[in-house]
Amino acid sequence: MEITASMVKDLREKTGAGMMDCKKALSETNGNMEEAINWLREKGIAKSAKKESRIAAEGLASIYVEGNKAVILEVNSETDFVSKNAEFTNMIDTIGKALLQSNATTVDEAKEVVTAEGTIGELIVNKTAKIGEKLSLRRFAIVTKNDDEFFGSYIHMGGKIAALTVIKGASEDVAKDVAMQAAAMKPLYTFPSEVPADVLDNEKSVLKEQAMNEGKPADIAEKMVEGRIKKFYKEICLSEQAFIKDGDLSVEKYVTNNGGEIKSMIRYEVGEGMTKRNDNFAEEVMNQVKGN
Repeated sequence: MEITASMVKDLREKTGAGMMDCKKALSETNGNMEEAINWLREKGIAKSAKKESRIAAEGLASIYVEGNKAVILEVNSETDFVSKNAEFTNMIDTIGKALLQSNATTVDEAKEVVTAEGTIGELIVNKTAKIGEKLSLRRFAIVTKNDDEFFGSYIHMGGKIAALTVIKGASEDVAKDVAMQAAAMKPLYTFPSEVPADVLDNEKSVLKEQAMNEGKPADIAEKMVEGRIKKFYKEICLSEQAFIKDGDLSVEKYVTNNGGEIKSMIRYEVGEGMTKRNDNFAEEVMNQVKGN
């Protein structure tokens, strides 16, 4: 039977599922609308689709390492309560280990990666239906290193912050120290050279205005800006930050003193930059219990 656009549209309106899922459901059921609805329900797609517009800004960040390859990822849930659920943490393990064996570079590609429980996309849909909250793979990065390099991984606050570093030379302990630094001190960039030109120009403009408001002449203000920019770098760049275990050293100096070189850093903080839920979760649970 030919699956028409209007049939797909009708099924989408009835279930809230995506167009491709609706088309597949109709194809699998030979165009039978009721069977297609059941097919989507059985797959958990209809139920999870209804949650797509909801905010999922809680969750966990995690890191998986195998040999010269590592993956750092953030998976979101709607509430912190669910992020402590074994069903949720097991799902993250499955996703992380599957990504570690893949070459995915985007979230869309990641959703097609196969696990023992179907693709990652299917796994998330099924767990969303089972757990009852919107779940999503927000971001991930696959990182590789050379044999003369070390991964440093650190999970902070039970998975609310994850930091992954690569250090050439030195040791795994040094790499982990740098990862702990990144987790604790929230650097936005690894090196000053990574700071975008517009961010730097804006900061210089603000600093110059501050100096001139202090009554300094323009030429003096310009010189003051250069000094204050160094302080700015010490706040936002990992390499320039004061090392938390020895404030007399910068992180870069600590690493070089140990015969190493900082290569890269990735830091994920769960929900950063996202809108948080501000509803009363306890009230929502009671409403569900009462059948509202």
